[in-house]
Amino acid sequence: MKFGSTSSYIASDDLAIAVNAAVTLQRPLLVKGEPGTGKTELARQVAESLGLPMLEWNIKSTTKAQQGLYEYDAVSRLRDSQLGDARVQDVSNYIRKGKLWQAFEAESRVVLLIDEIDKADIEFPNDLLQELDKMEFHVYETGETIRARHRPVVIITSNNEKELPDAFLRRCFFHDIRFPDLEVLRAIVAVHFPDIKEALLTTALTQFFEIRETPGLKKKPSTSEVLDWLKLLLAEDLGPEDLKRDGKNLLPRLHGALLKNEQDVHLFEKLAFMARGRG
Repeated sequence: MKFGSTSSYIASDDLAIAVNAAVTLQRPLLVKGEPGTGKTELARQVAESLGLPMLEWNIKSTTKAQQGLYEYDAVSRLRDSQLGDARVQDVSNYIRKGKLWQAFEAESRVVLLIDEIDKADIEFPNDLLQELDKMEFHVYETGETIRARHRPVVIITSNNEKELPDAFLRRCFFHDIRFPDLEVLRAIVAVHFPDIKEALLTTALTQFFEIRETPGLKKKPSTSEVLDWLKLLLAEDLGPEDLKRDGKNLLPRLHGALLKNEQDVHLFEKLAFMARGRG
């Protein structure tokens, strides 16, 4: 099977090509893009589209590459040895399998999501080079080598907060999810809100793109945020006339769904003040 748009996810042609190319090449797919453009959801949709189970490894600033392979709990083993527990004779009792190990030993092919890899330190990607390339790793405590039974479909996401090493990039198929244009965004909205009235949708999306293109905006609202905003508009039963803005108040209705920091809220308040001054 090949990946494409699903009933709940609109994939652009170039995104579908990137996913299918990565699967064919058996290389990790590195997906970049601003937060809220559906990078994480992409992995779930790929798994659903290809009929594969999914494993999700969420990366934090403290995450180490070794945790994706396994962790050896030496403290518990020492404690059990002091208590005379017979389990200490088998070191495997104290090894916790990581997401890569789980993906490698799975009975069938899986989709492995390594989410927000740029949150970890700069050495994190380099520490996974061999494991992702050769699809195997060595367990020093037991002396065994874990090899993938079935090569997983690896999807790696990044918010582009830091540069990734060239050696790591060479081993990936890269795709940048660009913010959707108006036509694609309308299609995305239609999936989530098929009954939304055309007049409200047109007014809301026009205003949304005006907000995104406002000079000086610190954080542009994303796809997920416009969907939240539209959900609130529908819940409040607002019409296109309720969204009109004037010089007195340039903030959009229910702006907390779109503007996520005080600097951007102050920006629109300042623009309204300047507009009143010119009036």
